[in-house]
Amino acid sequence: MRGEIVKSTPIAKLFLLATIKFATRDAYGMGIEYEGGKPGWNDAMNGLVGMLGSGMPETYELKMLLQYIRKVLLKYRRPIIVPRELATLISNISGALDELGEFIPRVPISSNIIKVPPELFQYWDKVASAREKYRDMGPFTGETKEYSSNDAIIILEGWIKQVNLGIARAHVIGSHGHETRDETLGITPTYFSFNVTKWKKEGKTNKEGHSFVSATELSVGKFPLFLEGVVRMMKTLDTGDARLIYNAVKKSGLRDEKLSMYTLSSSLVGQSYDMGRMMAFSPGWLENQSVWMHMSYKYYLELLRKGMYGEFFSEMQSGMLPFINGEKYGRSLLECSSFIASSAFADPTMVGQGFLARLSGSTAEFLSIWIIMMIGPNPFFLNDESGSLEMQLVPALPFWLFRHNPMAVVGEQYSVQFKLFISIDVIYYSSVPQNLFGVA
Repeated sequence: MRGEIVKSTPIAKLFLLATIKFATRDAYGMGIEYEGGKPGWNDAMNGLVGMLGSGMPETYELKMLLQYIRKVLLKYRRPIIVPRELATLISNISGALDELGEFIPRVPISSNIIKVPPELFQYWDKVASAREKYRDMGPFTGETKEYSSNDAIIILEGWIKQVNLGIARAHVIGSHGHETRDETLGITPTYFSFNVTKWKKEGKTNKEGHSFVSATELSVGKFPLFLEGVVRMMKTLDTGDARLIYNAVKKSGLRDEKLSMYTLSSSLVGQSYDMGRMMAFSPGWLENQSVWMHMSYKYYLELLRKGMYGEFFSEMQSGMLPFINGEKYGRSLLECSSFIASSAFADPTMVGQGFLARLSGSTAEFLSIWIIMMIGPNPFFLNDESGSLEMQLVPALPFWLFRHNPMAVVGEQYSVQFKLFISIDVIYYSSVPQNLFGVA
């Protein structure tokens, strides 16, 4: 009945979110369209939304969401009940996928103009139209449709397959900047734009007299490398693949060799001002190729999450505040900044300085890093035999963080201490200087 509250399970809400995101993939099936008027995390790319832009970071998050829903359904084997309106959208997506079939485009990597194949364009047009019809339906009527766990899993597996194909296409198309293709090989692009190369008039005009048109052909626009795409992609990889990406990034334009840090983007010189306000800043300043602390800390966190301890602790000593030169940084090392001026900045005396104090994103990532280092990634778990909730500490600490006390009793000459839950003193002891990586 109209006006009543529609209730659903958490997994059904996630299924709804995944459906909308899947239906918002760009015309080449790679990134998620920024059709809501704003870009993703990097709000300085605010012009991208006017370029029919899309982002790969959201695609990687969608992939993880789809995999999570599938895992839950496989484990509990319960049906999903969704609003009838959403079921209509899902049906339209399935119909468009059936028409698309097993079509896999051949991506012309050597061409300057990469057109969206007609098959993919038609799929995109149908799904985008179905998505808009779903939004125009208004409030839910209260009617529902039930999907068995098997039916929902089949749908999800088909979507995961399409997402993976889109990711593969994105890697073939790649980025466009000052690096050679070999220097960006294996590094995910972060953004795409789409240019309307052909259109048809709809016979209507706006109040200024300009004609409304519908696109009939699109081509893909590319951008330089951005660190966010790498961070999001690493979430989906195992340790081996993540290490390959790390090694590639270290050789790319995202690495500031002088500071031994990572910049938010590679060089943006020559890029269109249409992409956003970041182009108004000098290189090395604010979102234009500076060391944006929040995103660089996100990158370090992913290294640690993947168990890349050697790489993480090496980067930590040059890229995280407790270990950098405080005089060069220009403020307390206890205070994060929005960004650090990179070596791309024109004034060398300001390179390495932190600007615009900020205690939000970087601090949150640092706390996550601290928890994994001192406590472990998953301290609480259910005992498989008893079913009881238990706890264990699985730290990740390099030998050089241990304090040496030659006067201590045997076995306790090296130690690291922290407080657990505000008041509990926890001390890790070692008789010799050794790394404590993943040892319960």
